[in-house]
Order: sequence, then C-alpha cells, then structure tokens
Amino acid sequence: MLSEEQLIEKCIQKDRKAQKILFERYSGFLLGVSMRYARNVPEAEDILQDAMVKIYQHIEDYSHRGSFTGWMKAVVVNTAINHFHREKKHAWHLDIENVNETDVEGNLPENCAFTREELLGVIRSLPAGYRLIFNLYAIEGYKHREIAALLGIDVNTSKSQYSRARSWIRTRLEKLARVARRTDKP
Repeated sequence: MLSEEQLIEKCIQKDRKAQKILFERYSGFLLGVSMRYARNVPEAEDILQDAMVKIYQHIEDYSHRGSFTGWMKAVVVNTAINHFHREKKHAWHLDIENVNETDVEGNLPENCAFTREELLGVIRSLPAGYRLIFNLYAIEGYKHREIAALLGIDVNTSKSQYSRARSWIRTRLEKLARVARRTDKP
C-alpha cells in the first residue's frame, strides 16, 4: 500500500495506477463534499469528475503544508463554485421570489431528530444560489466578504442569501417535524 506521499509523487509523474488509487481512496469523501453543492447525485458526480481532473493536473501545486485532503476539498469546493457560475448565472437574484420569510430565531422541538439524509435533502432542496452560499458560510466556514469575492457579488447579497437559506431550511425542517409528530401519534 502506498503512503500518501508516495501516492502524490506517483500522481505527479502521471502514473495511471496511482491516479486510480487516489480516486478510490478519496472519491467517497470528495463526493460527499460535492453533494452539498449539487441538486442531485449526477450533478455531484460531474463536479467530482471535474475536480479530480483538476487535482490530477495540478497535484504538483500541493505545497505539503496542511492536509492533502484539505487541499483536495478546496479544489472540489472551487469546482462547485465554477459549476454554479456556468449553470446558474445570477441564480441568487432569481430565486428570491420563491421564498417565504419565516422566523429564523424560533426553535424546533427538542425531541425532534432528523436523519443525515433528511438534512442533506433539505439542503439540496435549497435554490442553487442559497445552497451555494449556505454551504460556503455554514459548512466550509468562509466569511461573507470571502464569499462575495469568490462569487462576484456584494457582501450584503451574501448575507441576505444566507439569511434566506436559513429561513428556507427552518421552514422545511418544521414541516418534517410536524409530519413526524403526526405519524408518531397512535
């Protein structure tokens, strides 16, 4: 079994077997990252495929500072952003009409537990612009000014889209909780 360093070195040398091993070793994790940005599995797979090509092409740029997994994750996130720009130019402006404002400070019932699949499904149901900004801010930890720079939008647009994404998520989780309470009653 190749160590991470050996694998990286062989991939730099364009070794096809090493590239296959790299894909097999990390694709599950990286697909999970791309799933947060995609509407569905095929779109996530497209993002992953594009990201893997970039990883293979630019693996020599990995500086060996920080984790290799973190570097690859950043490539996937940037690929997802590029995919978003290609597919949904200015989507955050178009989707705004489809959201009903709700009280984002309200609390969900304490005894309400959602599965990973339910939460991921709710995030995937977000309009594309909201989903992108929500993932970048809430999950990846980018600041609104960084998101604005990445997407070429105003900082306040990032903040308002994040707020609307939270509202969208809260509404859907409240609906799931109501359905769960109804089905739990004898």
